[in-house]
Amino acid sequence: MAAGRDTYNRLSLGPSLNTNVKEARVLMVGAGGIGCELLKNLALTGFGEIHIVDLDTIDLSNLNRQFLFRHEHIKKSKALVAKEAAEKFNPNVTIVAHHANIKDAQFHVGWFKSFKLVFNALDNLEARRHVNRMCLAGDVPLIESGTTGFNGQVQVIKRGVTACYDCTAKEIPKSFPVCTIRSTPSQPIHCIVWAKSYLLNEIFGTSEDQASLDLTEDQENASEIAELKREAEALREIRASVGTKQFPQMLFDKVFNADITRLRSMKDMWKSREPPKPLEYESLLAKASKQFASKKEILKDGQRIWSLEENLIVFCESLDRLSKRMIKLLAAVTEGMPQPTISFDKDDSDTLDFVAASANLRSHIFGIEAKSRFDIKQMAGNIIPAIATTNAIVAGLSVLESFKVLKGEYDKAKEVFLTPFAPQRLLGTDRSRPPNPECPVCGIYYTSLEVDLSRAKLNDLVEDFVKMQLGYGEKEFAVNSDAGLVYDPDLTDNLEKDLSELGIKQNSFVTIVDEEDDDTFVNVVVNIQEAELADKPIKGFEDGQTPDIPRKPKKTLPIHTNGVKSTTNGKHELDGEVPSSKKRARSDDVGPPPQKQKTKADDDDIVVIDDDAGTGAIEILD
Repeated sequence: MAAGRDTYNRLSLGPSLNTNVKEARVLMVGAGGIGCELLKNLALTGFGEIHIVDLDTIDLSNLNRQFLFRHEHIKKSKALVAKEAAEKFNPNVTIVAHHANIKDAQFHVGWFKSFKLVFNALDNLEARRHVNRMCLAGDVPLIESGTTGFNGQVQVIKRGVTACYDCTAKEIPKSFPVCTIRSTPSQPIHCIVWAKSYLLNEIFGTSEDQASLDLTEDQENASEIAELKREAEALREIRASVGTKQFPQMLFDKVFNADITRLRSMKDMWKSREPPKPLEYESLLAKASKQFASKKEILKDGQRIWSLEENLIVFCESLDRLSKRMIKLLAAVTEGMPQPTISFDKDDSDTLDFVAASANLRSHIFGIEAKSRFDIKQMAGNIIPAIATTNAIVAGLSVLESFKVLKGEYDKAKEVFLTPFAPQRLLGTDRSRPPNPECPVCGIYYTSLEVDLSRAKLNDLVEDFVKMQLGYGEKEFAVNSDAGLVYDPDLTDNLEKDLSELGIKQNSFVTIVDEEDDDTFVNVVVNIQEAELADKPIKGFEDGQTPDIPRKPKKTLPIHTNGVKSTTNGKHELDGEVPSSKKRARSDDVGPPPQKQKTKADDDDIVVIDDDAGTGAIEILD
């Protein structure tokens, strides 16, 4: 008789763990490089129910490592395609795909609580922090993972047991995911990388859209295939028109008008940000017509930020120079020779001018500040590729750590580091760090509150819940919403305002900050749950329940040494390197924000993978 599908899983994992795996309902956030490998592992291991959340769509550049996707899937939802592909690995596993943003209101704390375990497979710092916070609020274990080139790491996060994602400071991020570069730029560097690594290659290098695609048409994907064919044809026409009079306008109209109009039509992208504004070639050219005579002076002045019209002039002029170079290269091609290409070089004025002008035009479209050609030359950096094998190793390590979580063996959980160029070994491990008591995210007290948002006022929250139920009494404290400070002893104007008027709604978080110097409570984070209440508009703890809010640790005063420099293990700090008790330096995230904050940074989808390798290079991951 043939062995059952999970016979070998049961033999290798043991009956108890194998049963836990089959009964587990898990969430995987991100279906990109790590996500494809991880989903395959989860399905083959036999996790009973797997939910996937990813807002991104499949791009041609994904196909060299995101093996669940094929040519015919380009422009389709990563989550939905990954689900269809992974279901074939194990039909006994239930996979549910969500083509959505993990920050959407539908993914609230209660929803997170329904999972046994959460896996992060993200390339976005803000999304990582959001999932970390939601898992802490719902007390759901989280397995965090990430890769940077050949380096990778896996970390188990459990509230009150291990350090969370925000417990220690990270180096300044220097990497940006493809979806940010191509669709939602918010910084000048995003536009510079787009112009250098995408647009220049599309026209004068190796075009992604010129690839040979399997465009087999059927009823389900007929419209998608038709759109792909139209895009491919448009690019062929533009490349074929190099050197013609129409060439600059054809390229301009596609990337600064048609593509932008298409992006604007994706309404979900612009719920929390200003949509881009397409440019009109003819009207901009008319405004710049008088300045074409002085283009030599414009090009000489590389330290000044060019105006919109001047950027158009440089765009057209650099295209003319690059076109003439390409025509010469093509004329020299003989049979059997590869097609010539032009690549970016910061010391090549033709490519630098094209990248500078294109980046500034795109910056204008998205409301981003422009940069001088001098600054752009300094900012343009090398590209570190994403590595398929790194993703595969990290995904495998994530599943191995998940077995410890399912068994409740957090004392055996490790932080694992993949460092191929380390002098000793490929994989290094550290014991999971304890929570940082001063962490602004996990060094706090979480609770939830039922609120009738149709009539609840800030005063109800302050008087009935914070002072009475939480026990703040006469303490001085501040109340922060997601939008910033709404109450403190010096800001009482909002007390009679409705909570909804202050932007506090279903699934919002409200943070209570104790401002006393002695016997100071840790920050209290309250998750707002909307409810229809008959009596008071706010319902917190049941009668007789008293919250046990921890106190902040007292800060120790520095020891005065009377001029004698401190030593460590008998070795003077200035005599050389002091041995560290840690196996490697950690760099996880930025430090705690100030407690009072009247405004909130809202670059929600800006990237951010750390430059752990210390190369200082720009990295595009997806």
